[in-house]
Amino acid sequence: MRNLITDVPGVAVGHAQDARLASGATAIVFDRPAVAAVDVRGGAPGTRETDLLDPGMLVEHIDAIAFSGGSAFGLDAAGGVQAWLREQGRGFAVGATRVPIVPGAILFDLHNGGDKDWGRYPPYRELGYAAAAAAGADFALGSVGAGLGARTVNFKGGIGSAAAACDGCMIGALAAVNAVGSVVVDDGPWFWAAPFEVGKEFGGRGFPSPLPAGALDPRTKGTVRGNTTLVVVATDAALNKSQAKRLAVMAQDGLARAIFPAHTPLDGDLVFAAATGRRPLADPVRDLMRLGTFAVQVVARALARGVYEAATPAGPEGSVPGWRDVFGA
Repeated sequence: MRNLITDVPGVAVGHAQDARLASGATAIVFDRPAVAAVDVRGGAPGTRETDLLDPGMLVEHIDAIAFSGGSAFGLDAAGGVQAWLREQGRGFAVGATRVPIVPGAILFDLHNGGDKDWGRYPPYRELGYAAAAAAGADFALGSVGAGLGARTVNFKGGIGSAAAACDGCMIGALAAVNAVGSVVVDDGPWFWAAPFEVGKEFGGRGFPSPLPAGALDPRTKGTVRGNTTLVVVATDAALNKSQAKRLAVMAQDGLARAIFPAHTPLDGDLVFAAATGRRPLADPVRDLMRLGTFAVQVVARALARGVYEAATPAGPEGSVPGWRDVFGA
């Protein structure tokens, strides 16, 4: 296992970023159409094509998911992913035409010191295309893709991922961590997700006991619409849209286990759930419950890894340090 979302068969991930822009895009591409749902709990989301994921809507499957920086400008990234998929002949069949279905979501990184003077059109469509074209089983974590310009209240944010086996199925998560709150207890080095850590995937520092004084006082960036944590959970289990929705709902607990506070009015926190359908559930109720429980764990771990793997950026954003640049590996 790579301990990445791509341990789920049929899932590939690619990044594209622009260092001068201090922003980027990440594409999660499925090798064949996947059942999907979304659960949105943050108070300031930015999304595309999420309404069609409701169980009552016509389209049953999606081809990819796009994450991007850039706030609302970054929604163009999904169009770039869609363009790449169209070149591959992918998409929902409407007569002789195929329309690739690419839900997307964005985080806010417009005030991170990068050059956002891009002229008439923002660059995110091209970044989305490049991310899709680069998609594969191996991909980088930390300060890459949609996580390049991300940060939390006290440490640099970034891209994290984790995976686990559950009753013969695989489940994995990918997160772009740009929370208004903190992924670490107090000022670290401990992670709120420490009880779920596997090995030393985010430093092996454990959990403090007792908690430091003031650790439960919320620490936030306090920047209106300057945040958002994006997550996708994928599994090779065979789920319908209603079951995928329940998986997304349960997976949201991973945010609450790893970020304090989470789901605030200043975040656009959301979780996509996608099922590639290769392994039927033996018991639809019991197995979905267990799959959702593992989803909580991989989401929490992915969020911690997103901060653990991020590096202190150069330039104006360097005032927000990378966790490892402060505490070491």
